[in-house]
Amino acid sequence: MALRGLGVAVLLASACLAGVCGDEFSILRSPQSVVFRDGGWPIPGDRIPDVAALFMGFSIEEDLPWPGLAAGDLFHRPRAAVLVTVKGVDKLTLPAKGISYPIENAVPFSLDSVANTIHNLFSEETPVVLQLAPSEERVYMVGKANSVFEDLSVTLRQLRNRLFQDNSILSSLPLNSLSRNNEVDLLFLSELQVLRDIVTLLSRHKHLAKDHSPDLYSLELSGLEEIGKHYGEDSQQFKDASQILVDTLQKFADEMYNLYGGNAVVEMVAVKAFNSPLTRKTRSILQSSQSDTDNPYNLAYPYNYNYSVIFNIILWMMIGLALAVIVISYNLWNMDPGYDSIIYRMTNQKIRMD
Repeated sequence: MALRGLGVAVLLASACLAGVCGDEFSILRSPQSVVFRDGGWPIPGDRIPDVAALFMGFSIEEDLPWPGLAAGDLFHRPRAAVLVTVKGVDKLTLPAKGISYPIENAVPFSLDSVANTIHNLFSEETPVVLQLAPSEERVYMVGKANSVFEDLSVTLRQLRNRLFQDNSILSSLPLNSLSRNNEVDLLFLSELQVLRDIVTLLSRHKHLAKDHSPDLYSLELSGLEEIGKHYGEDSQQFKDASQILVDTLQKFADEMYNLYGGNAVVEMVAVKAFNSPLTRKTRSILQSSQSDTDNPYNLAYPYNYNYSVIFNIILWMMIGLALAVIVISYNLWNMDPGYDSIIYRMTNQKIRMD
């Protein structure tokens, strides 16, 4: 398994050197129970949701031979996963404590599978599942997020009105070359306002970050992309917006990390433009046709993705039963019938009375 993962990593690295990879997948903050290796191994764009599922302790349908994520502490899983996708730029200058990996074939992805797993496993505890793209007004909330984040500004009109309130980021951020009168600049600033409001709302309801159910946040920001299209990527506005975004993201990561008591993973995906997923679909069709040829008898796959879970349950149950049998047998063998057994004790008293 390790050799196969290393071979895949070498192939992906050679592809990135050839110019295929340009986007980045970065880890801004992570607890000690989740171990990310700093090796610069490329990761396929469609497997980013599987990384989130694995470090949260969930099973995935297909094995992920990526050496960037180690096993970590299996008994202390993070209580929150935060993923911020920044469109329009393939790289952002991050602090030295962050870890970045190149993305190979950046196709559109979503954390719907992780969200569904959390909702199915912790439906009674109603965890926080929040996915949104402010510029496109796409919102997906499950459980307690419906009541806690219902006042979050998501539509363009709500975002614009939120910026001109007294406690907005316009009064604290250095705008530099950005303008309050330009719609493109306001769209970029409104997305940063959403990050600030999420932290504010969560700080008011800290009990959500202290329960046992894991939380999921998936945010997509495209305001920087619009600034690059409007002013140009060599403009001063784009440079100032990039620096403001880096500072805001780092502050957002630190605040979310602290709200969850240092037990949250904050990730960032910087992608210039998503590739068309048609090539991925074509390759999956070819793989299915090849598997039919290799399996002429239509036999079932030997095990599914729950095999490891079932195996561990049966293994430890059998070990526990074996230990119980050994302990019981040892105690029975060394038992004194005259003192340890109530049957013999009552019989001796009856004999003496007779």
